[in-house]
Amino acid sequence: MSTIPIKSSFAPGIPQDLEHLGIPHALLTDLVLRRLLLEGYSSLQSLSQKLRVSIPVVDLIFRQLRQQHLVEVRGMIGNDYSFQLSQSGKQQASDRFAISQYAGACPVSLNDYNEATKMQTAKIQIDRRSLRGAFADLVVSDRMLDQLGPALISQTSIFIYGPTGNGKTSLAERMLRVYQDAVLIPYGVEVDGQIIQLYDPVVHTKLELEDPEIDPRWVLCRRPCIVVGGELIPSMLELRLDDSSGIYAAPLQMKCNNGIFIIDDFGRQLMSPRDLLNRWIVPLDRRVDYLTLRYGVKFQIPFEVMVVFSTNLDPADLADEAFLRRIHNKIYVEAVDVHSFDQIFQRVVTSRSIPCESDSAEFLRKLCLREGRSELRACYPNDICNILASIGKYENRPPRMTKADLERATALYFAKS
Repeated sequence: MSTIPIKSSFAPGIPQDLEHLGIPHALLTDLVLRRLLLEGYSSLQSLSQKLRVSIPVVDLIFRQLRQQHLVEVRGMIGNDYSFQLSQSGKQQASDRFAISQYAGACPVSLNDYNEATKMQTAKIQIDRRSLRGAFADLVVSDRMLDQLGPALISQTSIFIYGPTGNGKTSLAERMLRVYQDAVLIPYGVEVDGQIIQLYDPVVHTKLELEDPEIDPRWVLCRRPCIVVGGELIPSMLELRLDDSSGIYAAPLQMKCNNGIFIIDDFGRQLMSPRDLLNRWIVPLDRRVDYLTLRYGVKFQIPFEVMVVFSTNLDPADLADEAFLRRIHNKIYVEAVDVHSFDQIFQRVVTSRSIPCESDSAEFLRKLCLREGRSELRACYPNDICNILASIGKYENRPPRMTKADLERATALYFAKS
């Protein structure tokens, strides 16, 4: 999708003075000093680009620093100044650098961030036809689509559960496709004079559609989607101060605001289900979260996140009734029927260009249901084809799907009961 429209309800203009910038004067001064310390020589244009603020704002700080004899003008570049820190300026910048080494994009205020997050809350319009298009690469029944549709429109949390191997994670990861817009995410957020780094290129997909009329401290991105599995620990859900840089890293749920947070294999995390549910019982209920700076200052942020819990464990074993009540949408993903299994099989062999016999799907079904196995799983065709491909490579030949090869592959795949 090459042209995703920006959300018209939020389009911040470019601040031309310190008042509309919304952050403490001292914080911006420190950013300028640290930037000058790193660059040596600089200019108003360069500082404007690196700090993502307008030239009039940079010029105001420059004039103040010049008046205090903290910068020295070395010449002109066209209509711009070329300048550097004075000796006293270097000393002051070094002192600031010892406290924090951050010299990147200027943050936005907490109030501006909270307002932007609320204004960019997802509002989607889908029906069975459009939803089928979003999940076109999966075999999904109308019954499943009719459960997913209302759940996605509600933009509240979803509990997806059922036996392993039937596409719960695949369904969750494709939910992002229902969004047809983009969101503005700030590089950082200022709280009590501290900087929280929010934009993360690993998490956020930046769109190269910069609007010259939009405050450059905001990045146009696709709605975020974060998937965590067994690695989830409590510290990932709290602010983390980086001692080397002196700034905070935003927790996962803050990075994921206005998007989807998928907790895969829920119940198998290093963090216990009870700890996670206790941490999020208020955010899920009230749509707000509370974070705390290292020295005890607590503040509120929106929790505009659609949390998707995916598990093959019994929900009753993971959470009590009080918590499950707060997750309004509970979707059971059952084992696939014969028709769906054959559809998945045909898609897999076609995409992998593996020649097969007319009764290969039926034969594979019989092999999968041997030795006391009673259910067909959506993952079986692809997993078995992976083994067939490995067998082919081992024997220096193309993969094939003879009955003998299927017997061999399923013998490798299934553990003896």
